[in-house]
Amino acid sequence: MTNLGHNPDNYCYRHPDRQSFVLCQRCGRTICAQCQTQAAVGVHCPECVREAQGNMPRVKPVSVTRSVGRVQSLVASGGPIATYTLMGLSLLGYLLHFIPAVTSGGLYAGVYTLHEPWRLVTGIFLHANLLQVAFNMFSIFIFGRMLEAQLGWARFAALFLLSGLGGEVALSLFAPLTGYAGSNPAIFGIFAAFFVIQRHLGNQAVQLLVILGLNIVIALVLGGAWQAYLGGIVIGAATASIMMQTRDIRSQSRQRIYLIALAVVLVLITLVRAATFGSVVG
Repeated sequence: MTNLGHNPDNYCYRHPDRQSFVLCQRCGRTICAQCQTQAAVGVHCPECVREAQGNMPRVKPVSVTRSVGRVQSLVASGGPIATYTLMGLSLLGYLLHFIPAVTSGGLYAGVYTLHEPWRLVTGIFLHANLLQVAFNMFSIFIFGRMLEAQLGWARFAALFLLSGLGGEVALSLFAPLTGYAGSNPAIFGIFAAFFVIQRHLGNQAVQLLVILGLNIVIALVLGGAWQAYLGGIVIGAATASIMMQTRDIRSQSRQRIYLIALAVVLVLITLVRAATFGSVVG
């Protein structure tokens, strides 16, 4: 879609043709998804993993340890774990919408946030339209795999959820009585993040702006809430900017603090808005 930058620091040291923004927590070298091994904090490269294993005492693994190891191996194998998980949750949300109680109690509406905060999460994954869920799952499959390979599964999942939350915050500010369900704001946040990353690398990514514009038009034609889309775009771009500005190994702790702070601020805005609007209505 665009010409990628040529800075070797943005490519895996073991696979120079694979672009990545994930650094080994121990040595600070750039590693792609295939070379990443999940650690207690961050990820490690193969050399650091072998070095750590060589210094560990030999013990007989128990069944729980083997089970955890299989999960870690799956994550470290380079598979887009977060992408497939988010797709599965979206599909599950579509299937659950056929249960009226789930739909009425799970869709997001700003006025309910104070007393029913779970809607902040369920509203992102519930889908009441087959075309909507198909579009969202296709977008996650295409762009999610690329971003997850570059950012890592944890950062990509945080980007998705923060973008979805950003859409709900915008909806609570401008249309608190409007009910909404779907991950469209999160999808637009992914588009915006991809654009920010490309600009960070010095690429134009004009094609992505065209795709983003067309998707917004299509979503609006299908009956979407523009406030939620705008919120997803703004927060997605802001999240990607934070990740790029704090990519250095020495800034990883600061990055986590910024992302957690952003999530807390977004939730507080929705709660305060719900309380204010509720008092005005009452």
